[in-house]
Amino acid sequence: MSVVRVQNFSISLDGFGTGEGQSADAHFGHAGDRLHEWMFATRWWQRGGSGGVDDAFARQFASGIGAEIMGAGKFGHPGWHEDPEWKGAWGPNPPFHTPVFVLTHHPRPSIEMEGGTTFHFIDASPVEALKTVREAAGGLDIRLGGGPTVIRDFLAAGLVDHMHLAVVPILLGRGVRLWDGLEGIEKDYQVEAVSSPSGVTHLTFTRAGA
Repeated sequence: MSVVRVQNFSISLDGFGTGEGQSADAHFGHAGDRLHEWMFATRWWQRGGSGGVDDAFARQFASGIGAEIMGAGKFGHPGWHEDPEWKGAWGPNPPFHTPVFVLTHHPRPSIEMEGGTTFHFIDASPVEALKTVREAAGGLDIRLGGGPTVIRDFLAAGLVDHMHLAVVPILLGRGVRLWDGLEGIEKDYQVEAVSSPSGVTHLTFTRAGA
């Protein structure tokens, strides 16, 4: 059976996966690009970038993925559903290249983008969504793309098999935290940490048998 994975999800030292004040011009709110600078600096992201630990983790993003689940906040800014012509914050050729299922209380018709990405919009619980997405993934793994609220909900429901978090050495102070309500979640996983010269700590959570 396909594995449900979180891959390359960045959080701050104080546990925030996105900043406060998301808008059309600030997809991650006051955090800006700071949570993802480690990834932008890698060879995987840009020619001439760095190799090493960060690059090795970044390259796992698309490996074996057949579909993605993301929340409404990752797809776009608050209020995006009020514009029926808007196609998301990821440009004409989004980096997913698979079917992407957006969890939203405002479903709309699917949108086919360049590069193999098609956005589907569903109003469903984590368990219900996973049943739908497994069929679309065709036996490959399912990437749980975020944001932090969606990942937290799937963790609370016991549906995440493997999770890679990049803990970035910044303090955001406000935004949306990943860990709220998940006390003791580490008991369900084998947890490993790898430090990078960039200052990022890569944490992996692997459920037994996954």
